[in-house]
Amino acid sequence: MTFITVSTTINAPLKSVWEKWTSPEHIQHWNFATPDWHCPKATTDLHVGGEFHYEMAAKDGSMSFDFWGTFLEINPEQSIHIFIGDGRNMLVTFETTEQGTKVTEQFEPENQNPEEMQKAGWQMILDNFKSYAERA
Repeated sequence: MTFITVSTTINAPLKSVWEKWTSPEHIQHWNFATPDWHCPKATTDLHVGGEFHYEMAAKDGSMSFDFWGTFLEINPEQSIHIFIGDGRNMLVTFETTEQGTKVTEQFEPENQNPEEMQKAGWQMILDNFKSYAERA
C-alpha cells in the first residue's frame, strides 16, 4: 500500500495545535488549499466510529463537495486514524519537537489525479493550517 506524506512544523504548543486541527470552529478557517476556496461548514464527532464532514467550496459558488470520513482510532494529542469516505486510509500524527509541533498526514492516493498534484494540494492545506494555528 502506497501512502503520500505531507508535514509541517507549527510554532505552537501541542494542545493548541490539536484543538485547531480537530475543532470545527477552527477547521473552517484553514481547510482549503487556495484563497478562492473555503470551508463554509464543518462538523466533527471526535470519537471512534464518529464522522467528520467538511464542506469544501469554491467561493464563487461554481463547485462544492463534502469531504468526510470516519474516525477509526484516536490517541488524543498523538494520532488519528481515519477512513476517508471514498475508501482511503489516512493517518495524522502530532509530535512535539524542539521547533514546535510537527503534524504529519499520510494518506492513500486516489486514482483520479496524479500523486504529485494530490501531494501539492494536501501540502497547501497543511500550510494554511500552519499559518492559521500560529496566528489564532
